[in-house]
Amino acid sequence: MNKLKNIMLTLLFVTLLTGCISTLKTSSLVEPTSANTNVVDVDVTAVKSTNFPNIPVKHIVIVIEENHSYKQIVNSLNAPYMNKLIRQGALFTNAYAITHPSQPNYIALFSGSTQGVKDDSCKKPFQSDNLGYELMKSKLTFIGYSEDLPKVGFTGCSYKGYGRKHNPWVQFTNIPAKLNQPFSAFPQQFDKLPTVSFVIPNHQDDMHDGTVKEADDWLKGNLSTYVNWAIKHQSLLILTWDEDDFSKKNRIPIIMVGSMIKPGQYNERINHYNVLRTIEDLYGLSRLGESRNAAPISSIWK
Repeated sequence: MNKLKNIMLTLLFVTLLTGCISTLKTSSLVEPTSANTNVVDVDVTAVKSTNFPNIPVKHIVIVIEENHSYKQIVNSLNAPYMNKLIRQGALFTNAYAITHPSQPNYIALFSGSTQGVKDDSCKKPFQSDNLGYELMKSKLTFIGYSEDLPKVGFTGCSYKGYGRKHNPWVQFTNIPAKLNQPFSAFPQQFDKLPTVSFVIPNHQDDMHDGTVKEADDWLKGNLSTYVNWAIKHQSLLILTWDEDDFSKKNRIPIIMVGSMIKPGQYNERINHYNVLRTIEDLYGLSRLGESRNAAPISSIWK
């Protein structure tokens, strides 16, 4: 009888010990929250392995240029300021746009999807989630600044050198009209910038209609002061192109400059979805569309 009792106690102890080990393993991987117990979309390995900066990125300004390839910009004598930024920051030598023409690339960078857009025609707004909306949901801030936008909240298809096809935030119903602003409203006190902002030069100043030199001069004249400030104030400039010169490869330069960037050239293959995923992970935002399947950029941080 005592032998049977000892066997039963031994089995009970093993069962309890196995349960404790299982619980310990589970709790070490996933931190449960009362607000959200669905962890299907959480890629724990990616979050833990990403070498993000130890300091918070206070502000990101994203400038989008137009229709030029990597070889038309890098080492170009017509783009001395852009090449200065390359020397100051990170140049991605293996970066690509998503598609052609312009509009779906802007929308992809902003929302993780082209939203089915395949041309540059003026579209009705979408109701999908997007970067600006996710920032606001997380109590962070967003504003888009477009050169030649005639007034705050303008929804028209074009005006002077402004084109709605280059303005992704106006394409979404969940972005308040007050966040669609002319570039003239870009703050000169940079600590008043939102968490993330986009700057869209007009068709002349973004290389769409103008020259590389004109775009380079505009960027230096309008953003160099911010870049100098950002390097000293935990902030970041992302300079990208919507697409290349209509080649099949669609290779573009992407340049990042800021106080948390290790200067150099980086050959990891990235596209607009990787850039979006990086911003999402920096601020703990939900991952949108194809950015869920894109790795965050991890090689450039100090």
